[in-house]
Amino acid sequence: MESREWRNSIISKLQTRNKYETAAFQDIISFQSRLFDNVNTLKNENLQLTLLNERIRFSSTDGSPSGASASNERIQAMEQKILVQQEELTSLHRRRGENAQQIMSLNEKVHDLEKQLQAKDVIISENTALIASLRAEIQMYETNMSELQGLNQVLRDEHQALQIAFASIEEKLRKAQDENRSLVERLIKYKSKDADKMNEENEHYLKKKSDKLRKELEEAAREGGSRSSGGSAGSTDDKIMDSLPYYATALPSKVAIRFDAHDGEVYAVKWSPTDRLVATGGADRKVKLWDVSKSIVENKGTLVGSNAGVMSVDFDSTGAYIVGASNDFASRVWTVADQRLRHTLTGHSGKVMAAKFLGEPTKVITGSHDRTLKIWDLRSRMCTETKFAGSSCNDLVTSDGAGSTIISGHFDKRIRFWDIRTEMSANHIMLQGKVTSLDLSRDSNYLLACVRDDTIQLIDLRMNTIVRSFSNEAFKVGCDWSRAAFGPGGRLLAVGAADGVVFVWNTYSGRLETTLKDHTTAVTSVSWHPQSGLLASVDRGKRALIWGDL
Repeated sequence: MESREWRNSIISKLQTRNKYETAAFQDIISFQSRLFDNVNTLKNENLQLTLLNERIRFSSTDGSPSGASASNERIQAMEQKILVQQEELTSLHRRRGENAQQIMSLNEKVHDLEKQLQAKDVIISENTALIASLRAEIQMYETNMSELQGLNQVLRDEHQALQIAFASIEEKLRKAQDENRSLVERLIKYKSKDADKMNEENEHYLKKKSDKLRKELEEAAREGGSRSSGGSAGSTDDKIMDSLPYYATALPSKVAIRFDAHDGEVYAVKWSPTDRLVATGGADRKVKLWDVSKSIVENKGTLVGSNAGVMSVDFDSTGAYIVGASNDFASRVWTVADQRLRHTLTGHSGKVMAAKFLGEPTKVITGSHDRTLKIWDLRSRMCTETKFAGSSCNDLVTSDGAGSTIISGHFDKRIRFWDIRTEMSANHIMLQGKVTSLDLSRDSNYLLACVRDDTIQLIDLRMNTIVRSFSNEAFKVGCDWSRAAFGPGGRLLAVGAADGVVFVWNTYSGRLETTLKDHTTAVTSVSWHPQSGLLASVDRGKRALIWGDL
């Protein structure tokens, strides 16, 4: 049954094609057929006339002269008729040739039209397939779009829920920070009370010692001895330094770890307050985190986003955030856990040399070469206050846990003290050279200043006076941002020199305890670990060293 239908279909298609191709030439074909019929008729008549002519000739040879003349007339008429018919036959042959030529040209046109039709059929089939594929693709895209819209709605709902959860967590964090601030203030008060009590005990001890000495002198005077000149008291500096709290800190003597920290100069180094994690900033525009808890150095991540060298790094009190100051006129805040860039603080018109957290992780203070200090609120992501120092700032510290007092070191050899509640600086201390760095003791009573005249100055903040100066013939400050640092207990200080040596002094006695030699280029920054007493140092030749026993 199927084969019969197939055959019938082919036959019907062939018949349709034959009808279509012959319909245009039907008139020409019929006209050609009529011409053939006329030619055949004329041939027959010509043959009959030829026979008749032959008969007449034959009969004329046998007939009379009158009959011959009549037959001649008839013969001429017949010849004339034959000539006319021959001319008509010639014209018909000519028309036949023209028609044949016309048929051939029309056949060629038909073949050309068939080829064009086949090409158009191919194009139509290709376009039909393309339209089908495009429709399928459109349907797929519409399906994907509907799925993405649904997913987008789900993500919006999740984002809204996360925002609500984040707001509640942020509120809890703010409450915890307020509680922590109050606890820190209470701790500071207790420490100040302990310091006052210690000062009273020291004064009482000195008074007893002075009374005893006076009695001995009076007895010696009564005896007429010559010992009255030998009873001088201790120096004022030693009495002042006795008030420093004491923490046992092992003196570093050997290199525990050496590694290349950056591709180029290393400008800054800082230990995390909670872990054995050290952060470095360098000329390659990166901040890198290094874990040394396993007695080997492990790169925990690279913080990117800066467009120029990173001059300073600082952790917040919890070790969760890190801020970096950059030469691209901006500072940036990252989270340590996921190493994501959270804030970009732009507004300075010069290199930012220092950036520190101001009491809490939501506030940052920055100092720049544009002669200003700026206070930033990370919650509102804006600068809340600008202080005009009048000189390029190289470093700064905050002198209390609440961050209400700021101390900055400047190019014009001054250390300025700022109260965030006022616009102008409260007072200042003049030194003998440009201030390259500042560091604060743990009890916030003493300030360490590295000065470009190749000295380290120790300042008692309770009296705003210099109580000791540290220097050595071999010690030369290597650059304008060379960083010095207190040890964990405040009894040691470390600073790097231009020749690659790290100098460690005793702040109590003023004695040079040791010199650590392993760097081959100028040491730019040092940092003490707050618990273990490990010392980290970096130089201008991309090297970083960890000193001490891991």
